[in-house]
Amino acid sequence: MKIVAVCGSGVGSSAILKLNAERALERLDLEADVVAGDIESLGTTAADAQVILTSPELVDRIGKTFADIVVIDNYFDLAELTEKLERAIG
Repeated sequence: MKIVAVCGSGVGSSAILKLNAERALERLDLEADVVAGDIESLGTTAADAQVILTSPELVDRIGKTFADIVVIDNYFDLAELTEKLERAIG
């Protein structure tokens, strides 16, 4: 399974989201390839993704995808990430 953590520029917040998504997956005892990326390269990085993690501000910019789009309000809230990832892939 591939999960893409998306932010506006692909540097800071997507890396934080990636790291915390990996921690949430550990809590769920699930494995996935989590990749950080920016909204502009989403067509390439998320072409084979099952889940896209992003902020509420970027949802409208994602475009057409077969992946489940999971909106994360607080990138540092492991409980939120765990719950939403479990719903999306569990």
